This record gives sequence, C-alpha cells and structure tokens, in this order.
Amino acid sequence: MTHDRSATPPLRLAEFMAAISLATDLGMGQPLEQGLRTCLVSLELAEAAGVGKDVLPEIYYTALLRFLGCTADAHEAAELSGNDIALRVAIAPVLGAGPVEFLRGVLPSLGTGMGLPQRASLTAGFLASGAQRMREGVRAHCEAAEMLALRLGLPAGTRAALASAFEQWGGQGFPNGLRGEDIPLAARAVTVARDVEVITRLSGPDTARFALRQRAGQAYDPALAAAALRHFDQLLSSARSEAPWDLALASEPQPAAVVPAERLDEVLAVFADFADLKEPGRAGFSRDVSELAAAASPAHADLLRRTGLVQDLGRVAIPGRPRGAAASPAEDERLRLHPYYSERILARVPTTAPLARHAGSHHERLDGSGYYRGASAADLPWESRILAAAAAFRELLLRPAAGEAPGLPFAADALAGMAPRRLDPEAVEAVLAAAGLRARRVRAAWPAGLTDREVEVLRLICRGASKKEVAAALVISASTADHHVRHIYEKLDVSSRAAATLFAVEHDLL
Repeated sequence: MTHDRSATPPLRLAEFMAAISLATDLGMGQPLEQGLRTCLVSLELAEAAGVGKDVLPEIYYTALLRFLGCTADAHEAAELSGNDIALRVAIAPVLGAGPVEFLRGVLPSLGTGMGLPQRASLTAGFLASGAQRMREGVRAHCEAAEMLALRLGLPAGTRAALASAFEQWGGQGFPNGLRGEDIPLAARAVTVARDVEVITRLSGPDTARFALRQRAGQAYDPALAAAALRHFDQLLSSARSEAPWDLALASEPQPAAVVPAERLDEVLAVFADFADLKEPGRAGFSRDVSELAAAASPAHADLLRRTGLVQDLGRVAIPGRPRGAAASPAEDERLRLHPYYSERILARVPTTAPLARHAGSHHERLDGSGYYRGASAADLPWESRILAAAAAFRELLLRPAAGEAPGLPFAADALAGMAPRRLDPEAVEAVLAAAGLRARRVRAAWPAGLTDREVEVLRLICRGASKKEVAAALVISASTADHHVRHIYEKLDVSSRAAATLFAVEHDLL
C-alpha cells in the first residue's frame, strides 16, 4: 500500500534548510546550531547596515546554506591535512586573516592523531601546495553548493552568493579572486556575520572587534565591518541566542517558501547526495538503499524510500582520513554515532520526524550488537528491519580502496549469513528478492483479517501512540487514524489498547 502523497503536509523550505545547516555544522566541526546563529547575526547586520529588504532572502538562505558544499571537498581536505574536520575547525577563526596568522592557526592541526613523520610530511605538503589545493577544494565546494541549491529551487541571487561564499573584499579569496562589490552582497554579509559568531565564541568579544577592524577592506566589506562594530552588542546578542532554531524560522523573510508535497522526495534526495559526497566510494549509496528498501516492502514504500534517502545524513560528522590511514578510537565512536545525528536532525522537522526513529536504527541488529542504541529485536519494527537489511546489503557491495567490487552473489551470501542472529530473515529475503536474487515470498495473511495498514496502526498504538501520533507517523489524517483504530478493535473483539497489545504479542505482530 502506497501512502497518499496528497495527504503529505507542505514542507517549509526554511525548515529543510535549517535542518541541513545542522548537518553542515557537523561537517565543519562546529557546535550544532552554529549556522542558525550565523543566520540571525547576518539578519541583524543587514538591518544595521541598512540593507534593502529585497536582499534579505538572499542573506537568510546564504547564511543557512553557506557550507552546503562542505562534503564535496571533504575527501581532498582529508588527503591534504590528515583529518578534514580538524582542518576546518582550525580554519574557521582565521579564514579571513592574513597569511602569517592563517598558517599559525592551521599548521598545528595537520596530522591530528598521527605520528611525527606523518605530521611533518603533511606540513611540508601543505606549505608547498596548500593554497592551490585549497582553491581547488573551495571551487568544488561552491560548485556543489550552487548545484544543490538549484535543485532546492532557490533563486539565482542566492545561488550566486553561494558560488562566491569564500571570496574576500580585497581579492585574495577563493575560488575566483573576486573583489569589492563584484562579490554578491549576501556573501559579503554572511562572511562578516559568521566570523563574528565564531571568533566571539572561541576568543571573546574583544578579539572579534579587533578582527573586524583589522580585516576591514581586506577580507571584509569595510562598510559592513563598520556597521558590525557600531552595532556589535546587537550582533553579540544574536550570536548567543539560546533558541536559534525557533528564532531563525520565525525570522524568515516573507513570503515563506514552501516545498509542494509532490517535490518532497526530490528535496530529500538533496539530503542523500549531500551526505554521500563525503566519501567518493559512497556516491549514490543512499539512493540505492532507498530504492531497495521501498521495493522490498511495498506496503511501506513511501516511508522506506524517504528514510533511505536521509538515513546517512549524520555521516558528515565522521572525519575523513587519507588513504590507508587507520581511524582512531574516537573516530570509530563517531562512526557509531552517525545514526544518532541523522535521527536528531530529522526529528526537528515535522515532515521528516516520522522518518527519524527508523533512520536512527539502520545499523541496529536483532542481537543487540548494532548501534547507536544497541537495540534488540523487541525494539525494532518491521520497517527498521527492512532498512537495516537494505543498508547492510549495499554496504557489502562497496568497492574497497583497491581491487574489484564484491559481486552480487558474494553480497547475497554474506547478507544471508547475518540472519537470523543479526538481521531479520524475512527482511533479508525481501531485500534479496527486491535485488532480483531471490524469488519473492508472499507473506501469509495477517490474523483476524487485519490489513497491512491496520497492522502498522496496531504496532503504533501498542507502543503507546495516540491517534494523533499515529496520524503523524503514517502521514494520514486524524480521522483516518481513528477509522483504522475502530476497525482494528472490531476485528480483534477488544475495546482497549492493553487488550490489543496482548493480541499483538500473542500473534507475534510486534
């Protein structure tokens, strides 16, 4: 049974952009909501500088999406520095500084966690070719951000600002060395605003004021730097906001942009491609998992297709390493947390909230050996089991750094070997059937004449969901949810959630 897409509520584009800004915070090694605070500071700066209202949408969207391309050059940044996230953390406060201050801030970050010979080699390479390689990386970053923004339906002005997000007033920026007013105003404003937030947080207000004076006319538009200094206390208040998510959404320039229900999957595909760009070998990974999971369980196709697209969003938090470099224990732990980050980001947006728990469970295993929760069979609904099997199958097909990609028969046998201890045998068979490697088995009829949708509803109410929560989880109306619950009770000849739960447990429906 396919969900009725016309019942899907429209998604505010700002909510999606706010969510992806959380992911870019992770990719840049910044605290969550740093991009949201930058957005608030940018709007405050625009008001202080007397920027026209027609430019405010460009400033707003550019602030949220400035690092939308951060996964595009993550692999190259890791090869250059030994750890892409450590490099970006080091660059953040000195991006607009002079060459000496820049190197003083960045060089100690090279080769984080590595031995002295590796660090010395990376430092020598950075001094020899770092500027050119960074220019190439920024070009990839900006190009990817512009392309993804186009797919989101953002206007040309915002896309131009994203393409010029790292240019500097004096012409020493990347990727094209634009100078002065040739740089879009939105890009110039966000450059100042982001540095105010980062430098104040790391080193205090006095250091941020000093940077504004020192970098004016070099990295910064001098008029914007002067406005920031005049109104610094207001900017500081925005930078220290304790509820940036709500404030940023409330501050969206009107009219608020929305995503039509029929474009929701296209927008979620931006999530997928953004996340998969982090590692070259995973290009297309999330799209494949999405299609495989949806085909494996047609009754849950919309939910599984959409969750498959967004499940790996949290992978942007995992530091990249050069080829052959071993991950540290801390990085291994970061890997185990990536489903948590995916879940927390998706839970922020009402339209993607029903996907969050399943996205957070795609590496869980029936025997409790998975992550991040270490959940066991009783905690994993059918949809999560299908998603876990689909993701595991696609992982088995990843090409190693050197050598041939594993063949389908090998991956199929390996996946089958994970059942029944780690993966649900029915889910494994369904995934392999969807991949064309098994004959599709037809599930026996549900007890008491329940339909597939009624079993979905039953599982939710047994776990304590209200009718309103059932409606939200299944993307149906409250009246439809009430209709299903009444029919379930009639078929089971019960009148309470507790009795329905006993029936479900007895017939192994949970």
